[in-house]
Amino acid sequence: MVSVKDVPADLLIKELAAYLKTNVAQVKPPVWAAYVKTGANKDRPPMDDDWWYVRAASIVRRLYLDGPVGLSRLRTYYGYRAKVGWGARSKRTRRAGGAVIRKVLHQLEQAGIVARTKRGRVVTPEGRSLVDRIATRVAKELVKGRPELAKYLAPPKE
Repeated sequence: MVSVKDVPADLLIKELAAYLKTNVAQVKPPVWAAYVKTGANKDRPPMDDDWWYVRAASIVRRLYLDGPVGLSRLRTYYGYRAKVGWGARSKRTRRAGGAVIRKVLHQLEQAGIVARTKRGRVVTPEGRSLVDRIATRVAKELVKGRPELAKYLAPPKE
């Protein structure tokens, strides 16, 4: 069986974002999403109109891989390195803003893809099967382009 670790992250996130956009009504960008920046280091809002779904798919993938994760760790993951002074000193890491991540997590909880626990948020069994199905679909598309990858999709021989 194919899992999230077996397919390239960019292809998985792209497919998962398309699925979230078309099939999950609870995940939709709020009104302010057209004007908000994704971090203090950015000058403008994202150019991609579907950036909200891409971020939601990325968060689902991150929760799938890292187990129970809280908002603080997600802010660190989506953070950036900031220059200090005139650039002569070493850079500091800064956490990303929490409003976008928090709102996406609330929407994913309403959709039943993510659940909240004491240790942080986790992907529900329904969410895990959804991500595994999409990972399998991405892997099959990869095999069409590169047949030598088919040996990784085949069930183990006994």
